[in-house]
Order: sequence, then C-alpha cells, then structure tokens
Amino acid sequence: MTEKDLKDRRFYRAEQEAKFSESCPDDTPQTRHPAYRLAFQDDEFLLREELRPVRFQLELLKPEMLLDEAGVGSTMVMYGSARIPSPEQAEARLEAAKDGDEFEQKVAQRLADKAKYYAEAHKLAKLVSEKSIVEEGKRQFVVCTGGGPSIMEAGNRGASDAGAESIGLNIVLPHEQAPNPYVTPYLSLNFHYFALRKMHFLLRARAVAVFPGGFGTFDEFFELLTLIQTGKMKPMPILLFGKDFWTRVVDFEAIAEEGTISRKDLDLITWVETADEAWAHISQFYDLNR
Repeated sequence: MTEKDLKDRRFYRAEQEAKFSESCPDDTPQTRHPAYRLAFQDDEFLLREELRPVRFQLELLKPEMLLDEAGVGSTMVMYGSARIPSPEQAEARLEAAKDGDEFEQKVAQRLADKAKYYAEAHKLAKLVSEKSIVEEGKRQFVVCTGGGPSIMEAGNRGASDAGAESIGLNIVLPHEQAPNPYVTPYLSLNFHYFALRKMHFLLRARAVAVFPGGFGTFDEFFELLTLIQTGKMKPMPILLFGKDFWTRVVDFEAIAEEGTISRKDLDLITWVETADEAWAHISQFYDLNR
C-alpha cells in the first residue's frame, strides 16, 4: 500500500499502536506509571468497578464474533447436572458411598440411577452432530453445553465421537472449574457474568435439551420457559428428559392449578426419555425430513 492508495488505512490498527508503545525507548517515571498505559492494555483500569458496562459489552461481543467466525449458524443447547456419573463411573460411586451414612448411600444410588441420562445426552449429541446440517454456509445444531463435567461432558463427548466440533460456555467460579476435555478448544469460551453466559446459550439456540440437574439447570430452564411464555423469544423445542425426576421435584400441574401460569404453558415442554425421541421431535418441529 502507498499513501496514494485510496483503500489504504489512514490510522494504524490497535495492535500496531500497542507495539509502538511497547517499543518506546524512554524509561522514565512517566512511562513507568500506570497512568501512561494505553487504556485497552491496562488490566487494572479495565477491572475497575466503573468499567463494568464495558466488560459486559466485551463479554457479549467476543463470543458472538468467535462463533460467527467459526461458521456456527445455530446450536442445540444441553443443560443438566454437573454431578450425574457416567455409566462407567456409577458403580465406583456406589462403592465409595458404602462407608457413608444412610443419606449418603441413598444419594449415591439416586445419582447412579440417573447415569442413563449421561448415556442419552451422549447419544443425542452424537446423533445430532452426525447429521452435519448446513444451511446458507453455516453449521446448524452445533452442540453447546456449559463446558463442565457430567451431562455437559456427555454432550461434548458425543459430538467429539461423531467427529464434530462443539461449544463449551464455561464460567469462572470461586472453586476450581475447568472445561471438560471434549470441548473444541477454539470454541471453549469463559465467562465472568452468568447473565451474559445465559444470553449466549440462547442467542443461537434452535433446540434445548434439559436433563435432571440442580439450581443452575433450574435457573437456565425456567428462564427459557419465561422468555418463550412472555413472547420475548420465539418457540423452539424444549426437551425435558426424566419425567420421574422433574415431576417429583417440581409440581407443574399444581402451578397451573394455582392459576399462576396458564395450563397451555405446560405445552411448551416436550417430555422425552431417549435421544431418538428428542431428535424425532426436533425433526418434526423444523420439518427436517423434507
């Protein structure tokens, strides 16, 4: 490019300016002081309380840009527990609980009984990934999980076993938290804000599979229901795995009978027990068999 080229940039890019700053030959009290740092390279400045709106914007923008650059058109999101063992781990968990009290043994047995949902999550992710649906040059129904263990691991593992990439939306927590090894590295994204993470779960979602889980799963599941119930989001398949579990811990019929939701709101949920049932409903909803 020359100065006469009409397409040439008149301003240097940010990374070039950063290099100019780093190569500054003068080492003085002024250049060493934090005030002299370029604002976008100043971590202390970016982490200030007043910069929260900017951090919100960055956490919204970075994943959006990376997923767009990766050609992700839509996702199939998988919510579920971080504690349910895989079928391979179930027996070991039961054995480890033998020396515990009656409550610990009961919990271990209940978790082991739910290992079947790890298997179904793996099967669903593998099944969907093997379809390799592409529309308008974008990959559709890319598996997206919270990036952690258990049900989340099963989803990413199923996609990996199908030879497909998958997304993991991890979150920084006070206790140690790391992505499971089956998340595609360049689609492994980390969040500070739960709100932004939940937003990215749903921005590209075209189906959501919800497995038995705890507070986090409840939070994500009920927010999704609320968004569709209130018309803030268009309907999509919400596939609820484990009717025995869900009807035991949440009395959906009672909520309707109390009048705090409409009975038709219960139709937002599709009850399934297997990956095949889930995919059949997704296919019917989007008329994929055509």
